Amino acid sequence: MQKTIAIVIFLVMYILMIVLPKRRAIVALCAAVIMVAAQILPVGKILPAIDWNVLMMIFGTMVIVDYFIESKMPNKIAEALLRVSKNVMWVTIIMSLFSGIISAFIDNVATVLMVAPVGLAICKKLKINPVPMIISIAVSSNLQGAATLVGDTTSIMLAAADHMNFNDFFVMNGKPGMFFAVELGALFTIPIMMIIFRKNKEPVNSTEHTPVTDYIPTITMLGHVVLLIIASFIPNTHECTNGFICMACGILTIIWELFKQKSTKGMVHSLKAMDYDTMLLLTGLFVVIASIREVGIIDDLAGFIASFGGSNRFVLFSIIVWGSVLISAFIDNIPYVATMLPLLAGVASAMNVEPHFLYFGLLVGATLGGNLTPIGASANIAGVGMLRKEGHEVGFGDFMKIGIPFTLTAVITGYLFVWIFWAPK
Repeated sequence: MQKTIAIVIFLVMYILMIVLPKRRAIVALCAAVIMVAAQILPVGKILPAIDWNVLMMIFGTMVIVDYFIESKMPNKIAEALLRVSKNVMWVTIIMSLFSGIISAFIDNVATVLMVAPVGLAICKKLKINPVPMIISIAVSSNLQGAATLVGDTTSIMLAAADHMNFNDFFVMNGKPGMFFAVELGALFTIPIMMIIFRKNKEPVNSTEHTPVTDYIPTITMLGHVVLLIIASFIPNTHECTNGFICMACGILTIIWELFKQKSTKGMVHSLKAMDYDTMLLLTGLFVVIASIREVGIIDDLAGFIASFGGSNRFVLFSIIVWGSVLISAFIDNIPYVATMLPLLAGVASAMNVEPHFLYFGLLVGATLGGNLTPIGASANIAGVGMLRKEGHEVGFGDFMKIGIPFTLTAVITGYLFVWIFWAPK
């Protein structure tokens, strides 16, 4: 009975999110409250269900980003990118690839929060709609997070389950690793973007030279990126290490600005500029996903995917990849991957094959599948949240016009790559 109630609440929540895009946070929080009130998720499991690491990363990075924007540095970077771009289409492509490269080494959400302000500055200079560019930045960030061990939580989980180190994502057992599968997919998204943005041929140029008013926010921005990369190489760190780093750098930025300005004006502006709507939306979703996991819905989905293929390796592999794409479009991929990894280990053992190709297929589907919808990945939610703050509401249809071709291109590439190089012969 509880499982049925949880499914109904979950489906109603998503329908309302589509119908009421401006009220997504309220809808998610209400669904979370109902889940707890219906005793689907015990009260004692509410706080553990919330990914505090992601929330702290968003909060700390948003503080830095606000000061970063106020310093006029995004405008200066935008001017530099405009000078090397032929037209609006190539500006969008360069910004997307730039986002993806950074995302291969630090968290996707942090990447979007750092790169999107530059994209917004470019769009304001060109007086164009920023929605397509910011969506491209978000999905590209989510795409390349799976390229290295340190780029995404799911990659870290896979490495732990398969005893992989950083180099194994590049070359493992004499075969090309996930890095090449992901980057090949990223390369194939370039012609896709050229098709999507083919009409945006307006020439661009920039003769302006905006003066930067303060370099400290830029230093703390780069500093927290470096610290995130360093932390990724330290074994057995606290699960909220990245969040602590972002919070600490955000607080240091506030302290510096208080000391420099001798006024609380900048701090008040930064706190007011915070995207609380996005953080509340994520909080609600964390609780809802924990609820459906609590009653075994995610376990049921994982078991169905793994058992449906039977003894046919290609069918099983295909179901794992494409089933993961569909599931990750609507639920957080972290609990899903955590559930599937031990299950696939058992399947691989029963089939007497190495589990690498099943694990890699899972990573391809679960990580990239989140790009199908605006709420399928935290990076997408962050990007849409930034657009909402600028007065641009992004519907499911608007997002999926870019998300679907991105996802299909990247997943098909990764799907074929993993099967060709890693399927048992």
